[in-house]
Amino acid sequence: MEIRNYTMNFGPQHPSAHGVLRLVLEMDGEVIQRADPHIGLLHRGTEKLVESKPYNQSIGYMDRLDYVSMMCNEHGYVLVMEKLLGIEPPLRAQYIRVMFDEITRVLNHLLWLGAHALDIGAMTVFLYAFREREDLMDCYEAVSGARLHATYYRPGGVYRDLPDAMPQYQSSPWHNEKETALRNRNRHGTLLDFIEDFTARFPAYVDEYENLLTDNRIWKQRTVDIGVVTPERALQLGFTGPMLRGSGIAWDLRKKQPYEVYDRLDFDIPIGVNGDCYDRYLVRIEEMRQSNRIIIQCIAWLRENPGAVMIDDHKIAPPRRSQMKGDMESMIHHFKLFTEGFCIPEGEAYAAVEAPKGEFGVYLVSDGANKPYRLKVRAPGFAHVAALDEMVRGHMLADVVAIIGSQDLVFGEVDR
Repeated sequence: MEIRNYTMNFGPQHPSAHGVLRLVLEMDGEVIQRADPHIGLLHRGTEKLVESKPYNQSIGYMDRLDYVSMMCNEHGYVLVMEKLLGIEPPLRAQYIRVMFDEITRVLNHLLWLGAHALDIGAMTVFLYAFREREDLMDCYEAVSGARLHATYYRPGGVYRDLPDAMPQYQSSPWHNEKETALRNRNRHGTLLDFIEDFTARFPAYVDEYENLLTDNRIWKQRTVDIGVVTPERALQLGFTGPMLRGSGIAWDLRKKQPYEVYDRLDFDIPIGVNGDCYDRYLVRIEEMRQSNRIIIQCIAWLRENPGAVMIDDHKIAPPRRSQMKGDMESMIHHFKLFTEGFCIPEGEAYAAVEAPKGEFGVYLVSDGANKPYRLKVRAPGFAHVAALDEMVRGHMLADVVAIIGSQDLVFGEVDR
């Protein structure tokens, strides 16, 4: 039978494209000869918008870049401001940041696992993963009031200390008092108690995901030897995060260029062997276990060490509301800070964090004004989508879905 070559559109509104990605695939029957990724369909001009606003009003934009790893993006932006201002947040704030970075990593990997499995045809995992995400979203809500775009990190620390109470479920026509009491059973203590309860339950949940997938014959047929990237090529392509570690290179900014208090914590860096979709899956699964370890260590330290979570400089951090209501100086500080913001000394700096998807970096140029002269975001997904052509060549059409899934793309940060 004669098989003719043809060009095919994959996306941009495709359920497996993880955002608005348009792939133009040149096919030889079912086999891909070439893939041309078209990006920019979600372009929001974030970097330009940041340049038109005072520094402290742009933290919320960072949440909306990679909208699955919100606080990690804020962290990169806040770190670069602190670098230029020459300030260091209190130790308690650093531990809180690290704890929430790791909660965010688990949140990200849970969504990735559910969506990736759904793409390949395993539906149950998606429902399992979102069950756990719900608990962690409640932690976001407890500290910031928002379940997704938190804007919790600030230059000089965090918005506020950890709350002493968790929000409770109310009984409703759908849940009677007995059911509601059952749902609230681990919500009677502080936020730290709630997170500690979660860390005790979480390893068993990860075992459940692994029971469903790790030795599953169909899962392995769909991921083993698919989208192989050698360690040398992964470095040349600018891979970071699980994409690089899946290829066998133990590069993790939390270990190699520690920031905040990561050098005080005990955790391991999982790496792959073959650099295929299956190895990238295993790396992320193990990362969730390691994040759990880090969170447990942060909880232990935070219980023992109360203290300030924000620097006491009212040129950068707002005064307390109680202070502001009774003191004219504080009122002026508050007003100036939320209308004009603060000025950052002239200079340029780059700060990077190990976000769940890879190295999330922010390069900031200041001309001494109250808003950035130039801001450039180094998004991990951008380098990964650039390698898509190379990774899918010679594979079947169904493998494109597995490869896009294993890259963990989110187009908010790719299109910025």
